[in-house]
Amino acid sequence: MYAEYIKQEIPDLNGTGQTQAYYKLKLRHMSYEAFVNRCVQEGHLDESTIVAAMSLVSEKLALYMAEGFSVKLKGFGTFHAKLGLRDDMVQDAFEPGEPDHNSKGIKVTGVSYRADNELIQNADKKSMLVRGGDSRLRKSRFTKIERVQRAHKFLEKNMFMRVPDYVALTGLSRTVATEELRKLAKDPESGIVSRGERSQKYYVLDK
Repeated sequence: MYAEYIKQEIPDLNGTGQTQAYYKLKLRHMSYEAFVNRCVQEGHLDESTIVAAMSLVSEKLALYMAEGFSVKLKGFGTFHAKLGLRDDMVQDAFEPGEPDHNSKGIKVTGVSYRADNELIQNADKKSMLVRGGDSRLRKSRFTKIERVQRAHKFLEKNMFMRVPDYVALTGLSRTVATEELRKLAKDPESGIVSRGERSQKYYVLDK
């Protein structure tokens, strides 16, 4: 079966004056039941055996990640848990006088997954691709100066700003908004600085 791919426009990250392009799959979604049914049909195993095996792997994978293991499954990849703060907690920092959060304020927020090369190569061998269209960047109706001004006004009324807030303020795509905020946080004249890391990153006024 053919898979469709999309040519995706991304911002100019290298200062060339031109936007860049990358390619991504136009995803279709397969349910758990449909996946099990295909395994039954193509693997010549009964459904209960497949479901039991998958449930056991899922349960044990969660257990060992919770115990701090990085788990490698041959033909699948390597998994380990990612930590972050609970939703009602404020990001702390390595600064004098800043309190440390104890274990009650920290939770597993995601799973880091690195695909096995064998899985990637197998998917590549099986792929049959056809073009499924283009995806262009969404442009903002505000100039960069106006966008920064809107961010300042937002932060004067709110304790912090995250990427989705900047997207809503400016009309930029999430990719462009993320990159623009990153550059603003590095520019001392912008008046905006970042706090936290990765999924926990947020932005405040530099006072």
